[in-house]
Amino acid sequence: MTEKKFDIIGIGHPCIDYLLHIDSLPGPNESRYARQGSWQCGGKVTTGLVAAARCGLSCALVGAMGDDLFGRYCYRDFAIHGIDLSHAYLREGKTTDIGVVLSEDETHGRNILYRRGNYERIRQDEIDFSFLEQGRYLFIALVDELHMAAAKYAKKHGVKVLIDADSRPMDYYEEILPYVDYFVASEFVYNMSFSDRDYERHMEDILEKGPSDVVFTFGSKGCRGLNKEGYFELPAFRVPVVDTVGAGDTFHGAFFYGLTHGYSLKETARFASAVSAIKCTCIGGRAGIPTPDITKKFLETGVIDSAPLMERVEAYSWGLDDFFREVAKRET
Repeated sequence: MTEKKFDIIGIGHPCIDYLLHIDSLPGPNESRYARQGSWQCGGKVTTGLVAAARCGLSCALVGAMGDDLFGRYCYRDFAIHGIDLSHAYLREGKTTDIGVVLSEDETHGRNILYRRGNYERIRQDEIDFSFLEQGRYLFIALVDELHMAAAKYAKKHGVKVLIDADSRPMDYYEEILPYVDYFVASEFVYNMSFSDRDYERHMEDILEKGPSDVVFTFGSKGCRGLNKEGYFELPAFRVPVVDTVGAGDTFHGAFFYGLTHGYSLKETARFASAVSAIKCTCIGGRAGIPTPDITKKFLETGVIDSAPLMERVEAYSWGLDDFFREVAKRET
């Protein structure tokens, strides 16, 4: 049996987010003062991997990004968090995805403006599938030929598969369900797929198609889950929300902490919900991700040890200066 070098191997691609926190969205021909600004990396699987790494898990990324300043910033951020990049590519002369994210106090919502980079996402012929055997879990978020092949390979070689299901109806995931162990989906998937609130019955139908565990997250309305231990509902934690971007991605990453530590599905979902809630108290998808110690203290006392999180917020707030320094180096 192949040695398990990593807890999680994820297939994904990062983006760079320029985040602005404002009072409310402007109307036509209006402007708003930004209370905070921050450059942080984003992406579903990639942010999930950072959350898992913050929880002390060993992670590796299989993916690609441009070699522009944004891509190199993301690459460096992964390295800082200890994520293995031996199977991640910097595409020479190509640009990375970028988003402008507006989070606002009025509704605690966020709006995203997105520009796709011109780099090529990782191809199936670039992946050494035997590398996946070095992980205990495979983490994916898409259903296409590459991800189907990866999930089938993982299943065949005893690697558990978790899919982050978001923004697509259930029909999109039907083909991959037999190769998925943990189906963790958003409220958007549920609302696009089902017209009633018979949560348990719909999750039972999903379990019959392959997964051993199903969880749906519903934002401020908590989460629901089902496996052989039974059905549960958990309320959301109440925290002072600054920015919800990356909350779902963080939930998925923290979910692995419970899996690797032998938690029940309900305990795993509760821990992941707490990590996600704490993240929402800070701008961006990365800065506010807590460690297990911070999370466990919050679960026990309701108190968030915010000092180390504010240090991360401060560190990310200077990201643009780092870009300018790098530009200056390239021009001299």
